[in-house]
Amino acid sequence: MRRRGLLVGIAVAVFAVAAVVYVVAGRGGDSWKDLCSTSSEGFIECAAGKRPAAPAVTGELLEGGTYDSARSAGKVVVVNFWGSWCAPCRAEIDDLENVYEATKDKGVEFLGINIRDSRDAALAFHNQRVAYPSVFDPSSKLALGFEIPPNSIPATIILDRSGDIAYVIRRAVTEEQLRPVVERVAAEAS
Repeated sequence: MRRRGLLVGIAVAVFAVAAVVYVVAGRGGDSWKDLCSTSSEGFIECAAGKRPAAPAVTGELLEGGTYDSARSAGKVVVVNFWGSWCAPCRAEIDDLENVYEATKDKGVEFLGINIRDSRDAALAFHNQRVAYPSVFDPSSKLALGFEIPPNSIPATIILDRSGDIAYVIRRAVTEEQLRPVVERVAAEAS
């Protein structure tokens, strides 16, 4: 009986230490799922001043070379998670390209993140369709870092000029829906 009590006490102590480490490490309560709410457009909106920081994005580009989100500091970045096998991703690609072309002169960059795909299939779909780059992430590691389950794409995340998550869109989006939101974030003071 005393041994069982000791084991329970140790388990409680280990749990308490783990919880403290989790919060101190910046993982507790900084999720967009915890800090953000549904906007009038039906997207997840994170209020300025309460936005969670986006994870760093680094990786190999589909077209060759590498990407590092550090080089996009001070810009609005629209991150779109997609797969060549995803029918809604196919439906929204022209809308994404149109918004990219319309906003790139306003300090807005677009980045695709291709998940759960072969490089050949991704290149065949992506090439000649969009002018912005895509990171090749077949393991979906980057999607999970943004708390986007690989089975819930397309998903689009808009990062403000500070690198914080301003909007999360967990469905296909049209140009008419996306452009005003991107322009709103681009117009914010940094």
